[in-house]
Amino acid sequence: MLRVLTTDLMKIRRKLIWFLVFLGPFGVIALQAANFGIRYDYLTNLYADNLWEGLIHDVQSLAIPTLLLGLSIITSMLANIEHQTNAWKQLLALPITKRSVFISKLALAVFLLFLSSSLLGIGTILLGLALKFGTDIPFLYLLKMMYYPYLAVFPFIAFQIWIAISLKNQAIPLTVGIISTVLSMNSTQLNDWLPWKWPSLQNGWGDPIYSVIAGLLLGLVIFMMGLLDFVRKDVK
Repeated sequence: MLRVLTTDLMKIRRKLIWFLVFLGPFGVIALQAANFGIRYDYLTNLYADNLWEGLIHDVQSLAIPTLLLGLSIITSMLANIEHQTNAWKQLLALPITKRSVFISKLALAVFLLFLSSSLLGIGTILLGLALKFGTDIPFLYLLKMMYYPYLAVFPFIAFQIWIAISLKNQAIPLTVGIISTVLSMNSTQLNDWLPWKWPSLQNGWGDPIYSVIAGLLLGLVIFMMGLLDFVRKDVK
């Protein structure tokens, strides 16, 4: 398993994927920097009770659609490495299991998105310090903003890597990802049981942990379905 994962890391060493991992959080922070730069007086008055939480909330509102769109592109690019060179048969002819190949692709996507989420948190701290919000940073609230949506999107990570590997035409997985992103931007109008609402961490119980748990559980189910499908079918 470690050998397969190491090989996948080497394959993306000089790929555009790394640029996207950094571009997502950088873009979100840059937009919020412009937002606060243009409306500094208004926003600081609006969030006067807690400037840091106001900043974190605004960053999160942009981060969620960026995360969903980003995971769709990253999973598609990971699968397309083999699709472009018609290398699936050669890869699966090696003395490695199909299970290891699928898990490695998923694990790499999870790692890259974890890195991107972590960079977003670091960028948020730097932006708050640059805006002179002080050093009383609500780290627990910040950690929730960084990782709760990331955990809640696990069903989308598992599903996108499944269809990206299964389909040579990557326009389909990317279209699905764009639709998911659009739905997430209107998630307040959706039922609590629909996964597109979970990354927003809003639910009828008033506790974001329920959205996280739901995301992890459904993500595990979709992962198992995708793994079984990949192991059983012939990949061309």
